[in-house]
Amino acid sequence: MHEAPGLPYLPPLAHPVRQLGTRHFDFDRRIAVMAIVNRTPDSFFDQGATFTLDRAIDRAVAAADAGADWVDIGGAKFAPGPEISADDELDRVLPVVEAVAARSDVVISVDTFRASVAAACIAAGAHVVNDTTGLSDPDLADVVAASGASLVITHSLAEPRKPFPHPHYDDIAAEVRSFLEARVERALAAGVPADRLFLDPGHDLNKNTVQSLELTRRMAEITSIGIPTLAAVSNKDFVGESIGAEKSDRLEGSIAAATTCVLLGARVVRMHDVRASVAAMRMLEAILGFREPVQALHNV
Repeated sequence: MHEAPGLPYLPPLAHPVRQLGTRHFDFDRRIAVMAIVNRTPDSFFDQGATFTLDRAIDRAVAAADAGADWVDIGGAKFAPGPEISADDELDRVLPVVEAVAARSDVVISVDTFRASVAAACIAAGAHVVNDTTGLSDPDLADVVAASGASLVITHSLAEPRKPFPHPHYDDIAAEVRSFLEARVERALAAGVPADRLFLDPGHDLNKNTVQSLELTRRMAEITSIGIPTLAAVSNKDFVGESIGAEKSDRLEGSIAAATTCVLLGARVVRMHDVRASVAAMRMLEAILGFREPVQALHNV
């Protein structure tokens, strides 16, 4: 637990020290920036800008060069749409994982709910499986347990690629927390060690804007579970609808949302604009006393 005058309460983490590939993290003193590379023709933000293989690889390597700690590679967006076969998804993500692993030591996650895709990508060099469906595939936890990979467990309610209109929650933070705790128990029962788990409350995933805003305000109820928590807020609709901004004009709102989540205990932020997000998170680390300034010359 971190307590300092004038600063928020930051929930204690049971396993803050993590090794992801060759990179070492102490999440008691580090905020990781996860970059986003979607090898999809219909991704909600970039609309296919990194769909071609060379662009996806270049974007991932550029993100690492810009300071990203972690690159998340996806081949099927969460939103409802036509079924994407496991073979097609693997054809999209596997060569990116292989190429990035060969060119960088950045942490690599694969954004998938499928055990078969996860297994192939872990073998190719992925360090993390980012499952936005909360273990909808009953074999996924077994695959992660049998490897050295870590697992992000996300709250969502819909079946993969299926619509979920008019979501309702009587108490959103309590219900999201209960869901995540149950999925953690499922992962632990499958043999995934607690020190290889991350949680994501799933902003906008089967949630409307008002619900995502409340979940953000109550983020401490999620982070107090004690497992490093991911805030995937970048350019999402709850940001755009809150400030009346189109997708291309949501950077400031996204950084404000990510900052709020960090001040309430999140330790990984999933962001599109890497350079701006890295600067914001390094500044937060300095404010929180996680690290010393790069230099301290003013008025010395």
